[in-house]
Amino acid sequence: MERIAVVTGADRGLGFALTSGLLERGWRVYAGQYLPEWPALGELLPQWDDKLILVPLDVGDEASVQEAAASVAEREERVDLLISNAGIRGETQALGEGLDDAAMAQVYNVNALGGLRMVEAFLPLTDASTLKRLCFVSSEAGCIALAHRDGGFGYGMSKTALNMIVKLLFNSLRPEGYTFRLYHPGWMRGYMSGVKGVHADMEPEEAAVPALAYFVQEREDEDRLVLIDYLGGEWPF
Repeated sequence: MERIAVVTGADRGLGFALTSGLLERGWRVYAGQYLPEWPALGELLPQWDDKLILVPLDVGDEASVQEAAASVAEREERVDLLISNAGIRGETQALGEGLDDAAMAQVYNVNALGGLRMVEAFLPLTDASTLKRLCFVSSEAGCIALAHRDGGFGYGMSKTALNMIVKLLFNSLRPEGYTFRLYHPGWMRGYMSGVKGVHADMEPEEAAVPALAYFVQEREDEDRLVLIDYLGGEWPF
């Protein structure tokens, strides 16, 4: 039976690499497209025929998320794997430099509430799956016990909030057969600030390999929610 996935933030970076990896594994992928002018997803279409479907999607906008879910529901009776990957870094000012409340609120809106919106909107489709796998790209920046940063308030708070959202979803949906993956992908040369980073440890294509393996494999203890990193280590959250 063909497996069906939805990936947010699929235009570039980790989301694009995850989309490519799923296609190579034989999945049908609905790729959330926030940047229609970015060419990478469109260039994949001829290769993958009806395996890759582009869906306009802004996880920070409720109407966009609902429209994306309706679009997928027109073609599919279920979604097996939902990957909430879309995220932004936002402001990076240090204390005393003038914090931008509106910018921080937007980071929270995308990074935290975006994942919750996706689960809510796609629930009728994921309910119909036997896999019921919900994956969330988080960060060490959201780990309160191990926090070492002294700035980036919006980003860190948004990832802490995302971790709590996932815990609440776990409490609600795990009894219904849902399985969860909460994941820290490491420091990537991605596009969190809008332009490609050059000083990080990994290219997104490298980071996607352990991420995708973890997202699709079974765990021995699905009844325990854990935050796992790209090396297989466990983080408090």
